[in-house]
Amino acid sequence: MKLAYWMYAGPAHIGTLRVASSFKNVHAIMHAPLGDDYFNVMRSMLERERNFTPVTTSVVDRNVLARGSQEKVVDNITRKDAEEHPDLIVLTPTCTSSILQEDLHNFVERSQLEASCDVMLADVNHYRFNELQAADRTLQQIVQYYIEKARKKGELPEGKTEKPSVNIIGSSTLGFHNQHDCTELKRLMADLGIEVNTVIPEGASVYDIKKMPRAWFNLAPYRELGLMAASYLEAEFGIPCVDITPMGVVESARCIRKIQQVINAQGADVDYEEFINEQTLHVSQAAWFSRSIDCQNLTGKKAVVFGDNTHAAAMTKILAREMGIHVVWAGTYCKYDADWFREQVSEYCDEVLITEDHGAIGDAIARVEPSAIFGTQMERHVGKRLDIPCGVIAAPIHIQNFPLGYKPFMGYEGTNQIADLVYNSFTLGMEDHLLEIFGGHDTKEVITKGISAESDLNWTKDGLAELNKIPGFVRGKVKRNTEKFARDRGFKDINVEVLYAAKESVGA
Repeated sequence: MKLAYWMYAGPAHIGTLRVASSFKNVHAIMHAPLGDDYFNVMRSMLERERNFTPVTTSVVDRNVLARGSQEKVVDNITRKDAEEHPDLIVLTPTCTSSILQEDLHNFVERSQLEASCDVMLADVNHYRFNELQAADRTLQQIVQYYIEKARKKGELPEGKTEKPSVNIIGSSTLGFHNQHDCTELKRLMADLGIEVNTVIPEGASVYDIKKMPRAWFNLAPYRELGLMAASYLEAEFGIPCVDITPMGVVESARCIRKIQQVINAQGADVDYEEFINEQTLHVSQAAWFSRSIDCQNLTGKKAVVFGDNTHAAAMTKILAREMGIHVVWAGTYCKYDADWFREQVSEYCDEVLITEDHGAIGDAIARVEPSAIFGTQMERHVGKRLDIPCGVIAAPIHIQNFPLGYKPFMGYEGTNQIADLVYNSFTLGMEDHLLEIFGGHDTKEVITKGISAESDLNWTKDGLAELNKIPGFVRGKVKRNTEKFARDRGFKDINVEVLYAAKESVGA
């Protein structure tokens, strides 16, 4: 067993809690020991929630281990039902409940006899699924539960809406810019003359689910969340799914053309080409920017991309296809969906990496020394150590990636945000040039340990002075090569002679 002290995707119960807490008036009960309830604090902090997160931990303690869990779990469900009056309570399995081999189905059946609200078990295997897979499965289970409930009661509406309409599926709490993306997608649908039938799960009531069969199509923009629910609706009601992520000019146009094809096949008569052209030329600044002298300065610069499937694939295409940037490698931590990712990015990068090991990704970045990184907060930390700028494009993310301002990544406004992120993530030539000419308040002479926090070597004053004469865009590489040279030969101090010797050893 490997100790996971830094994870790209969390355990399964986090995915279930994300989906449950995205709905309105849905409460989650998590049967776990104290310490596993960090989700409540994380969501309140990152989403800046004004209300309490609707998750209760049914704590596993020594009394539970001695007497069994059923009574306590059932009591917690019925208590929350009486206190909160939710529409639905979701019982969330955890690794602990799996280890104890608890009969959670029985807990739910017992609770349902006493509770006035609906009670269901998020049926996910905690040993096989991670946060993203569990979220997708939980959403599909909730959608299926309420579709079947409405069908039994004869409450399923018949027929499609009069005008073309869409279910937007997959926007959830703690998703990367999900709320902003959802707002932009609603605006885009309005511009296309398409009504939004439902948005699931973020901000929706579970009673909205029975309206979903009325939509003309489903839009599932995130590869990680929503596809299972969309597949269920397509199988049950024949609702087609558009799963193209509208990120970047090219993919936004491709998504809109697919929507046009889907609704015209159902009797509409729309032509969105003029709209696409108008948006590309006048609303999105990214298309103009990609031809400007500023963006041409980025042509051929090396970058690496890493994240979830949706954002890493989209960013790889934007960098290579729309901005002329050389993507040395692109990677994802979604190992369960690796074939799709390879198919999407292989022609746009030199190498594809599929791994959940953040250490391997850090090594891969150090090996190629790109001009910029586009990744998660983990890659941002790697970039800080290597003095390489990083634009964060995917979860896991920090509170700074939950901006109060409007920053979608999807749609045509999203193209502007991405263009800004890309441009500002590179250390530009003029910036280096001005630093070399004018300098500034330089504290490097005071710092006798190298530039990196982990350096165990001592740079002497003359060695550091010589290092600082090297242009900024290669200084980090020279420093790392010199320190490796010194370690290999057992030097503890790096003076100007050692620096020159290291330079000669690599033929520079």
